[in-house]
Amino acid sequence: MIYTIVFAAIQVVVSMLVQGVWMLVMGKESAMNATGMIITMAVFSVLTMVVFLWAKWSVVSRHWVRTRPWFVLFWCVLAALGALIPSVWIQEHMPELPNIVEGEFDMIMKDRWGYLVVGLLAPLAEEMVFRGAVLRSLLRWKENPWIGIVISAVLFAVIHMNPAQMPHAFLIGLLLGWMYYRTDSIVPGVVYHWVNNMVAYVMYNLYPNPDLTLVELFGTEQKVLMALGCSLLIFLPSLFQLNQRLNK
Repeated sequence: MIYTIVFAAIQVVVSMLVQGVWMLVMGKESAMNATGMIITMAVFSVLTMVVFLWAKWSVVSRHWVRTRPWFVLFWCVLAALGALIPSVWIQEHMPELPNIVEGEFDMIMKDRWGYLVVGLLAPLAEEMVFRGAVLRSLLRWKENPWIGIVISAVLFAVIHMNPAQMPHAFLIGLLLGWMYYRTDSIVPGVVYHWVNNMVAYVMYNLYPNPDLTLVELFGTEQKVLMALGCSLLIFLPSLFQLNQRLNK
């Protein structure tokens, strides 16, 4: 829990400092635009990684990468791609949740520099905190690893502070936690997280309407079900392969 609090505290402090500097430079009446929010997220992500590495809360090791797990990473990429449509489909069939950061999210995703923070820095920083620190600690004192995985996934969902994102974040958190437990490495999670965020960024710019449904995207309900089935034919075999190949 302390790691999550530190993570949130860094975010609040950085936001306040950047906001203060922004008002000082641009004027008190100037609202922060996409550039300001991207700077905030970039500084927050980098500072988070520095703090967690300096305090040795998250340990970076090349041990797992030295085993040359290229096929594992390949299946991580396929799993991330295969999970996208099923995740959206599930979310569309759930009660609608408020999207309280829709405006800010929209500005960041539409900016070309938004990919830096959404696609690159955020996956690395979040995996270092929620798998490399939070879950690593939970696995030490929980006899059942799934208790720690579920707790870390809940914290990962809550820290997004946006109800609309929480179900997706929770489900991804479970999968990322399982991959960390099986490997003792954040690398598979970083790759999966990167692909997930990268595709979200690309799709958001191709189809900027945040309310676009799968039926509107594919044309008919039948085509949606076909896309869902094809995605599961990618996702489920990928999970099977990961289960066979993930080793510490």
